[in-house]
Amino acid sequence: MSQLAERLSALAEAGTHTLTFQALDLPASVVRDEVAAVAAGPFAPLLAQAVAQALDDADPAWSDTAALFPAGFAEQSSLLAFNSALETLLDSPATAKALAKALNGALLDNLAETVNGMPLLAAARLEGAVRLAASSAVAPYRVWETLTELPPEGPDDFLERLPRILGVALDCWAQQESTVTAAVRDLLVHLSVDEASDVDALFELGCDRLRSALSASDLPGICQQMSEARSLFAAAAAAEEAREDATAYLAVCDAVLGFTAGDAARVASAASRIEQALERRAAWLHGTHQPSWMQPRRSAEIAWSRLLLQLKAASQRLGEAAWLEPWQALDAVLGAYCAARTVQPLSSGDGEGLAALIEPAIEDGFLRREALINTLRLAAARPQGAFDHATAATIIARIDARETSPDAIRQPSHDDDEDPGGDPDSERLHRLAPTLVRRIGPRRALHLTKGMDDAAILDIEGITHDSDVGRLSATDPLIVPTLDRFLEELATHEDFTGYVRQTFSLLVKQTLLFLKTRSDLTRTSLVGPTKKDQPPPYDYRRKPEKGQRAALEWDLQRDFHQWLLTGQLQGVVQVEPTDVGMGRADVMVVFGPVRYLTEIKKDASDNTRTHIENKYLTQEAEYTNTSSPFGQLLVLDLTPKTTTQGTRRINELAWLATHRPKGATIDRCVIAGVVTGNRITPAAYSR
Repeated sequence: MSQLAERLSALAEAGTHTLTFQALDLPASVVRDEVAAVAAGPFAPLLAQAVAQALDDADPAWSDTAALFPAGFAEQSSLLAFNSALETLLDSPATAKALAKALNGALLDNLAETVNGMPLLAAARLEGAVRLAASSAVAPYRVWETLTELPPEGPDDFLERLPRILGVALDCWAQQESTVTAAVRDLLVHLSVDEASDVDALFELGCDRLRSALSASDLPGICQQMSEARSLFAAAAAAEEAREDATAYLAVCDAVLGFTAGDAARVASAASRIEQALERRAAWLHGTHQPSWMQPRRSAEIAWSRLLLQLKAASQRLGEAAWLEPWQALDAVLGAYCAARTVQPLSSGDGEGLAALIEPAIEDGFLRREALINTLRLAAARPQGAFDHATAATIIARIDARETSPDAIRQPSHDDDEDPGGDPDSERLHRLAPTLVRRIGPRRALHLTKGMDDAAILDIEGITHDSDVGRLSATDPLIVPTLDRFLEELATHEDFTGYVRQTFSLLVKQTLLFLKTRSDLTRTSLVGPTKKDQPPPYDYRRKPEKGQRAALEWDLQRDFHQWLLTGQLQGVVQVEPTDVGMGRADVMVVFGPVRYLTEIKKDASDNTRTHIENKYLTQEAEYTNTSSPFGQLLVLDLTPKTTTQGTRRINELAWLATHRPKGATIDRCVIAGVVTGNRITPAAYSR
């Protein structure tokens, strides 16, 4: 045993938690000479810790020595040592960046020979290379070349690991390189008739068809691809017992196809099957090992909950005019698929890993455009929506005229994105509603808004903008980890189960997105552009300008109320109007049998958590006595702001607070959030 190996062994036996090159207490020349040999042996995981620490610390004394690790790692023959060492390296952003190119070579060199001699190790090496390429740590070209050259036959231990790796490749690169993805699909077809890999290959082919369906540019194309995906998921579910992921996606396809056929019973049955399959899958996987980089975030559960609620609502209201189109359900399918299939190839080093989360690449422009149009239709159809009666009627009529009008809202055309030019209405539309123009194209936007006044166009733009920013990206570096944390904390409450878990999680997600957008949006995006020769429009978040009033609780209540009315929960949630029940500016959200109150407050004296909880938490907790023990508290922070203070991040402005009334036995859980008011512009901080 070499000196380096002996020293690593001794430090491990002594219980040293963080191994560093300095802790080895060996001459640098000895360590340098022996790094490659140790990287190929059983002590590679321990040495990887020292390598990662040196590169994390940017230690110039050891960086060159650390760079020698990949050459020896290429000769590693132990699967356990390989996996442990690779995870240590990829958990360090600095290490992954510094060693990516050398590691890529170590993983892919002589891979074909490794497949036959050590198939499990070969699969692990290929997986590692795909992770590096998917995270853009290295260019993907060598991985693409390797994937196109993989033989359709080989040892079972290698083939049974292959489909999921190929599925990640399709999720990442299906929109980029047709030659590579065609070869990957062909390989999956071959694997689908091999006993070692057939079920996983069928499932990945089904996911590929589903992704294609969500990328289609018309409803018939969506239905055709969805039908093909259904057949593949059905084959996977039939081939293996307890393949609940295939069962869930099979039901998703049935729900969408039932929706397009207007079959409410089929949609209801599919929703029930999805719910049961997800429950069984969670129970089946509890306590079992899954590769951490492929595990979906906890927030993926919320995306599935939204889909379930959309389908249940649709099955009950499918005959209503506002529910004739499947776009909201398809939009929810898109969200669930993206959340469930997002992978985490590398860590970001901050404990969250979000810098390296990779979402499936889907060309979803058509679907999102149609979902937006349906959102506008739903908003116009609401008795207490954002539009006056005449504007609402005009919007509905123009959307419904899609089959007869030459400028129909939903009729796709190659010149949709071309600006008519020279039209004063076009100039006004670009100024007042840039998001609408971007989402549905200039010609469609002009047709929809023709003859409307500025106020109506600004209302449409507001809904469009909120629709855009109200989408939770599965890679959001701020909201996703905050949601994950909240779900973990809420899961400790005995009542956070079933329908309550589904619905309250959705409300919390929308509230966090509201807090994020209200921290990001410019005044123009929130309340519209300043009109010529008129004072700036009122923005309740900003420090009042001369002649403007101070912000009120009602300003925040109205904004949050409208956010929920026109957001992704419209149609599945009932938002009570102002001054119902308790006579104050609260927002009551009703999901069928359960309701949640969001109490709205303002405070100009103190914005700390301790103050907010001491002053307002008991009151909000009282409102949970007759429904589920969960609620929300939003506080408009009107404390003075100066250029020396700065503002807090959203994950510092939202938290889960608990309160147990005297003599009670059940905790009340309240999501507390602060909307920062009296704000000054970021530019002011540099003056």
